[in-house]
Amino acid sequence: MTDVETADPPATAAGVGWWGTFRRWPRAGRWATYVSIALVLLLLLLTAVAWFLVRRPFPQVSGEITLPGLSAPVEVLRDDFGIPQIYADTTADLMRAEGYVHAQDRFWEMDVRRHITAGRLSELFGEDGLETDKYIRTMGWRRVAEAELPLLRPETRSALEWYADGVNAYLDTHSPSQISVAYTLLRATGLDYTPEPWTAVDSLAWLKAMAWDLRGNMDDEIQRVLVQVNHDPAETAELWPAYPYADHAPIVGHGAVVDGVFEPRATEGETRNPKRPPWGLDRLDRREALGALASLGQSLSRGLGRLPELLGHGDGLGSNSWVVDGAHSTTGMPLLANDPHLGVSQPGIWFQVGLHCRTVSEACPYDVSGFSFSGVPGVVIGHNQRVAWGFTNLGPDVTDLFLEKVQGTKWLYAGKYRPLAIRHETINVRGEEPFDLVVRETAHGPLLSDVSRELSSVGANAKVEDGPDPGNGYAVALQWTALQPQPTADAILALDTSSDWTSFRAAAREFAVPAQNMVYADVDGNIGYQAPGRIPIRKSGNDGLEPSPGWLPADDWSGKYVPFDALPNELNPDEGFIATANQAVIGPDYPYDLTQDWDYGYRSQRIRDVLASKPQLSVDDLSQLQLDTFNGLAPTLVPYLLDIPLPDGYSSDGQRLLANWDFQARADSPAAAYFNVVWSNLLKLTFQDELRKSLWPDGGGRWWEAVSGLLKKPDDAWWDDRRTDDVVETRDDILREAMLDARDELTKREALDPAEWSWGRLHRMNLHEQTLGESGIGLVERLFNRNGYRMSGGGAVVDATAWDAGVGYAVTAAPSMRMVVSLGALDSSRWINLTGVSGHPASSHYSDQTDLYVDGRTLPWAFSRSAVDAATEDTLTLVPAG
Repeated sequence: MTDVETADPPATAAGVGWWGTFRRWPRAGRWATYVSIALVLLLLLLTAVAWFLVRRPFPQVSGEITLPGLSAPVEVLRDDFGIPQIYADTTADLMRAEGYVHAQDRFWEMDVRRHITAGRLSELFGEDGLETDKYIRTMGWRRVAEAELPLLRPETRSALEWYADGVNAYLDTHSPSQISVAYTLLRATGLDYTPEPWTAVDSLAWLKAMAWDLRGNMDDEIQRVLVQVNHDPAETAELWPAYPYADHAPIVGHGAVVDGVFEPRATEGETRNPKRPPWGLDRLDRREALGALASLGQSLSRGLGRLPELLGHGDGLGSNSWVVDGAHSTTGMPLLANDPHLGVSQPGIWFQVGLHCRTVSEACPYDVSGFSFSGVPGVVIGHNQRVAWGFTNLGPDVTDLFLEKVQGTKWLYAGKYRPLAIRHETINVRGEEPFDLVVRETAHGPLLSDVSRELSSVGANAKVEDGPDPGNGYAVALQWTALQPQPTADAILALDTSSDWTSFRAAAREFAVPAQNMVYADVDGNIGYQAPGRIPIRKSGNDGLEPSPGWLPADDWSGKYVPFDALPNELNPDEGFIATANQAVIGPDYPYDLTQDWDYGYRSQRIRDVLASKPQLSVDDLSQLQLDTFNGLAPTLVPYLLDIPLPDGYSSDGQRLLANWDFQARADSPAAAYFNVVWSNLLKLTFQDELRKSLWPDGGGRWWEAVSGLLKKPDDAWWDDRRTDDVVETRDDILREAMLDARDELTKREALDPAEWSWGRLHRMNLHEQTLGESGIGLVERLFNRNGYRMSGGGAVVDATAWDAGVGYAVTAAPSMRMVVSLGALDSSRWINLTGVSGHPASSHYSDQTDLYVDGRTLPWAFSRSAVDAATEDTLTLVPAG
């Protein structure tokens, strides 16, 4: 009996043929082959299924789709990068269509965001999301958003509802696996989940996350106290130098508040914000000072680690924007540039879109294009048919921490115990029992010290002279302007429809939180700047620099805010340009205290110097300035490094690179690699022996300024290494050791030959999706993440690719987009996104702009209907039901 009853196929020309050869194999060999073939077929089948599943959520971009609620057909025209331009007859149709399109490309991102802002991340990711949820619930972001909805103008509320209708129309016709492959993967882990309908509050709540990342100097409040635990005020001040007004110009260089109104041409004003000496650390027993605040800072960072960075805060994050007038432009009309620097992620934070009423009228006023947030209607940054605008973080001090004396369910204030506000929250945790959260608040705000075990004893080691007995310790409350409901969402749509300086400022007036530097240009040739925001006026006992005692009324906020009309602004300055890059807004004589923790102005001054160096600038000039890699610390530090004697040969190879370096931090530069590694080692050698790990220098602009001051003091105590008891190190000792260590480090990391070193090989950008992209599952991470881009630039460089010197050289933040708007010919404008418009990891538009971005290139920005038509690759028509 044979194994196979079949006839042989014809023999090949070579003889027996493959089938006969196969039949003569031993039976075990044939079975092994059967198994191998079966495994290959199974693998092919699984690959085909996986390919189907990852591609199934791709949006339909051509043909027709019925969208209930429309009054007439809506066109969605996409170019070869998938960027949509939407054309409709009514505002309602336009907003519905934007909601539908955002959901097509980015609903997973939208859904994760609303889970974050509602404190419901644990429902998707289990205990990994619990700490974040506890912080968010304690601060009550969604509760604030719910309170903001009725404060909005009727037209804004309608836009939010129409937008939600569009999102929900998409959800109603798509199963979770058709919406995102992320839902398919979650279902494979056992999560039975269907997205809930989108609401207007979901859109508003995301603005709380934006405000959180721009909250001001709360981290500096904590760090100052921790440094002063074992350093005197003078030593601490060296790490927070005064802003260098003489070297780095503020945004507005003149003007004064007169009768409550800021007058850019005025030379004298009158303060309405008198101060007495601040509370200060002298009222703390520093031997037992706020050590628990270290836990607060670390836990806030870790607990909110899933939040994408938005428009920038603190060292390493920020933004650039500038505008030049027609006299300084090759076009004869203004040019405006903007590139917000945010934490890097995949997909990027921005979604490019155009919103166009076919006939612009009072009933349908939109003809705007730019960068939107998926989940929020309108365009956040961009231009319409008449005006363009850009943002950088103003960075005002809008947060304060208060030490609170709590006893049972009461807290001490003005000599009396008052009842705490208490509410109970239930957090559902995937795979675990629900977590019951008790939220306690004083009049200053929620007690952040309640949200984790680490913070349960915050303030436990604090003793305040003449203060109440701390007992088991003080609690810590957060007062923050974003926890006070405000109609900020009105500002977004008002900006989109503004037509001149007056209407632009009216829109800016509504931009309560977060406060932004806003630059402006229009087709009439005007350029301008406006500082908006709800910025508190503190009572004279509180300077906002350090935690305040909550039991003293003198340390409260006054309940008043800097009047909008008194905030700095400028229209058509004489020098013909305005540059903002998170530097000081105005000089120290300004009567209101906006903050004392500005960015130190290295980027802004470089921008100013370049703009002032050319009589006229083009769109290409502004694009090139966005890529400028000049390191503003190098001219100060390099001469000191060159003066250090090193042995000839191996040890001094890197030093010789610096002798002819042009101070540009290009990706291919060996000198930039050496300089930055020296800088990292210098910071480690100088500060890590004296500062706890949470305070180690990240190497950003504040540290540039601090070390620049210390270089002039060769015997300063900061240079001494406290770990060497029998030696007192000086500046030159540390510089020498930093160079020797850098040489060894680069030899190990890159090459023995310095000619083969490159900054970009160290300074890589890895774009990670912030949920499944951090899952720890290799295949899933490879699907969602894009890694290994070699970058130019640096943290306080105009091309602001930040890195943390205490951790490594990888990029931690970067320009999230770049745009240059030409007001003389809007179709000549340029833009580029960090990633792409799609949130689907297998889509060609998931990261199709990244290589262009890394190379410093931009895309044409079509705006007019004729230009959009010429660029269109796909046309989708959304049609009314019935």
